[in-house]
Amino acid sequence: MLPPEAAHAVGHYGYGAVALAVGIESFGIPFPGETVLLAAAVYAGSTHHLNIVLVVAAAAFGAIMGDNLGFWLGRTFGLRLLLRFGGYIRITPRRIKLGQYMFMRYGGAVVFFGRFVAVLRALAAFLAGANQMSWPRFLIYNGAGAIVWASLYGFGIFYFGEHIHRLLGPVGIGLGIVAVLVIGGWIVFLKRHETRLEDEAEKVLPGPIRARRSAAR
Repeated sequence: MLPPEAAHAVGHYGYGAVALAVGIESFGIPFPGETVLLAAAVYAGSTHHLNIVLVVAAAAFGAIMGDNLGFWLGRTFGLRLLLRFGGYIRITPRRIKLGQYMFMRYGGAVVFFGRFVAVLRALAAFLAGANQMSWPRFLIYNGAGAIVWASLYGFGIFYFGEHIHRLLGPVGIGLGIVAVLVIGGWIVFLKRHETRLEDEAEKVLPGPIRARRSAAR
């Protein structure tokens, strides 16, 4: 039920394959990191050649490392790119500041729950960095999300096997639908209240936009 390439990688490279695959996906590169974690959990349960605790630890480690690299990339280049080219896609300085403000207020939830949604799993860390989220705060929510995600999928497949495996597809689809609805509703809310929220952001973050503005928060 899992791609043979994932099973082959796990069988030959073990924990390293899990950490690398999850890390690549978390960095923002399209890659089947979650699939490799599932394959490793199935392999550990069926052959006992891998320790499921180490599989989960490898997945969490890869997720944290990949996300932190994505965060660094967003923190280093994301804001500069937005300031230089954002105007071409109607991302004004006020909207950039609004993004920073919203990440200050809700960034923790985006980072934590983004781990469970495919698109956000690849983008949340970069967006957190680009919007100048505090790194210590990012690290806490990111680490918690990575550990919960790796444990839920890894231990779930290992202990409950096919029963959980059958549910993961519908659960993933359900989470994707919920994410689309939430994002869509959030966009509508921002459109309706954009001016007021921009004014609030200006009060909290007065003056010109600067990198690492929220580092102390």
